[in-house]
Amino acid sequence: MRDLKDGAVDGGEQLWKYFRPERFISTLLDSRIYFASANQFIDPFEGAVAVQLNAPPPDPRYAEMDPTERAFFELKRLTKISCWHRAAYESDAMWKLYAGEHKGIAICTTPDRMRAAFKPFRLKPEYGVEDLWAGPVEYVDLTQVRMKGVDMLGRFFFKHRAFEWEREFRLAISLRMAEEFAVQIPPDGIFVDVDLTTLVDRIVLGSTITVEERAIVAEHVRRVGLADRLEQSTLLGKPRYV
Repeated sequence: MRDLKDGAVDGGEQLWKYFRPERFISTLLDSRIYFASANQFIDPFEGAVAVQLNAPPPDPRYAEMDPTERAFFELKRLTKISCWHRAAYESDAMWKLYAGEHKGIAICTTPDRMRAAFKPFRLKPEYGVEDLWAGPVEYVDLTQVRMKGVDMLGRFFFKHRAFEWEREFRLAISLRMAEEFAVQIPPDGIFVDVDLTTLVDRIVLGSTITVEERAIVAEHVRRVGLADRLEQSTLLGKPRYV
């Protein structure tokens, strides 16, 4: 795993990934993490270097249009990304957004654990290893600036400031060079092998998972040797008023 920017990654920072139960169980069974193509994300500004508002006067940042803009748009298909949330504590908002109103599971890790856990990725066994890049996302007001000089991968580590609440840490694999060598690239995401024992620090059960679902998840966790890392959400705590 390579840092996109020197000094930007705190190896001990706590990172969270929120799953729906079926995706979490498939992750346990396969020991693989899904990296989505950037064009699968809902964010319409993914990979953009500016946000141009449809209002006069003319935008001076675009007095000269770049004729290769379509080629940059294609980078979204060729860039595979795994998104994590940077936080010292679980997030009610993240549970609601990514785990179906707390009906899910979260895993906690750190960049240092990631560095040791992710295995080399190849599109085919006979192909070379693709670089795995990591770093925190930087949030910029793209209505005010145009990110000139940002390289083809680095643009996916900048986002429009409206998404700053995500506090995102990304892992990314660019398959642009592979396509230039006529290698067939999956149109959607890829799966990257990982050592879960090394990756996972904690596994947190969402607060609205049923007793039956908890038992199923706990059994799967036990089978892969991670039972000692399983805990329940603090949102299951009992409120007291006096």
